[in-house]
Amino acid sequence: MATRKKTEFKVKQQIVYPSQGVGVITEIFEKEFNGEKTLYYKIYVEVSDMVVMVPVNNAKNLGIRAIVEAKEAKKALNLLGEDFEPITSDWKLRYQMNLDLLKKGTIADIAKIVRCLYYRSKIKELPIQERKLYDNARTLLIDEIAIALGKDTKDVEGMIHVKLEPPGAAPKIKRALIQDDDDDDEFNMDDNDSKGRDDDDDDDDDDDEDEEESLESRAEEEEDFDDEDDDFN
Repeated sequence: MATRKKTEFKVKQQIVYPSQGVGVITEIFEKEFNGEKTLYYKIYVEVSDMVVMVPVNNAKNLGIRAIVEAKEAKKALNLLGEDFEPITSDWKLRYQMNLDLLKKGTIADIAKIVRCLYYRSKIKELPIQERKLYDNARTLLIDEIAIALGKDTKDVEGMIHVKLEPPGAAPKIKRALIQDDDDDDEFNMDDNDSKGRDDDDDDDDDDDEDEEESLESRAEEEEDFDDEDDDFN
């Protein structure tokens, strides 16, 4: 009987799959693909109630890793309350930057995403894609810290909130590095409205001028008609 290749993770081990959530290895099995036998992890992800199969030799590339120790979980919590440099307000660029952090998938990276988008949401409502990214990162952070510290997820939610919004502390609102594209749209909309109002005023002025010219024209015609009557008489 052939000896199975040693794997990094074991059956029943809890892991982090950054793009999916916290999961548990339910099975390690071989499957033939293109004439070759490949070893797979079968992973159950509770948050989505989904089972995914990942080739063992590709797990590292996908960022799949073990749950961190309690010490690392506490560091991630503290990171949420630390000062940080302002990030671009161009949401597309910001989204890509945070997506790259999610792909790296360390608990510190996840905490940075949560911190960044939480404070950004205090300035302006997040676009739909960013909101989804924030929700996924926040859930992932809560679930991993809860497992690492052996706490209930509700307790961890409270711990995260206290780090982001310390009682009695002034709100940490970071200024944007560059102006939002959608802010520009709002300004343009205001300009267009103003321009539209100016155009309407101009049209009203033109209408008034046309009306005055019409009245003057009729008055001149009446004078000419009176002169013709005098000549006829």
